Amino acid sequence: MIIPETLLHEVDALVGPRRRSEFFVEAAREKVTREKLRHVAHDLAGSLRKVEAPGWETPEAASEWVRQLRQENEERTFSAELEA
Repeated sequence: MIIPETLLHEVDALVGPRRRSEFFVEAAREKVTREKLRHVAHDLAGSLRKVEAPGWETPEAASEWVRQLRQENEERTFSAELEA
């Protein structure tokens, strides 16, 4: 593996030369996870196109649906705290 010297200096400045390998392993794992997620998202894109999902018709409708869920959760949490 060839790594630009300037990048090595930046990594060393952040974590020190003795933790360089650990840093690159962690960075590679994070990148692999992101790429897997990206592939899954790409494969699933449009998979609900033919399914009716109330509240998800438009981005605005989805945002409202999420707001309502959060409000309901806050109300349940508040009620539970009052009962305790």
